[in-house]
Amino acid sequence: MSRYDINGLQNTPQPGSDEDVLANKLDIVHRADIDEAELVLLKKLYFSILNDHLPMGAITVPILKGWHRQWLGNLYTWAGFERSVNMSKDGFPFAAADRIPALMSDFECLYLHRYTSCTGYGRDALIEAIAVTHVEFILIHPFREGNGRIARLLADVMAAQAGCGPLDYSQWEAQRPRYIQAIQAGLSEDYSKMCYWVDIALGDGPNAR
Repeated sequence: MSRYDINGLQNTPQPGSDEDVLANKLDIVHRADIDEAELVLLKKLYFSILNDHLPMGAITVPILKGWHRQWLGNLYTWAGFERSVNMSKDGFPFAAADRIPALMSDFECLYLHRYTSCTGYGRDALIEAIAVTHVEFILIHPFREGNGRIARLLADVMAAQAGCGPLDYSQWEAQRPRYIQAIQAGLSEDYSKMCYWVDIALGDGPNAR
């Protein structure tokens, strides 16, 4: 396999990892170590985006890819690229890999352009904007790794654009089956369940009722 074959690397395990870790630039072989590396880099990305480089205009797919590359580029060769492998989780299949380019183009036109920037949004408008974009992004699952974390960063950036702090995702984790149900409801364009969870995550911020 050519070293320039990014797509092939997306499914290649790191030698010595018992196929528990994807091939990475640092030759990390233990799951706990790769998780820690990703977490440290994610914290740096959050600080950079929310403190120094908050986009105040519309968010685009290239911006999302840039965040992914900035976050995981030191670990994975394919960071910032759309995934080339089919994926599912807990028996739920995400969008087929060959459809991702078209789906992401639609995501930008139909959702990002419509709902961002969130500057000047009241609470109800912000809840809808975050809920819809979060559901649609997760259903596509455009990256090989880190989709949930990029989706949450997107939500936090949208909240920051509206003058709110980062969301509190603790209830999403505590009641994960219901959160997953809210995502799946988006298949029929029902975003009301996710609006409920976004409302909880926003808490008592400056735009609280």
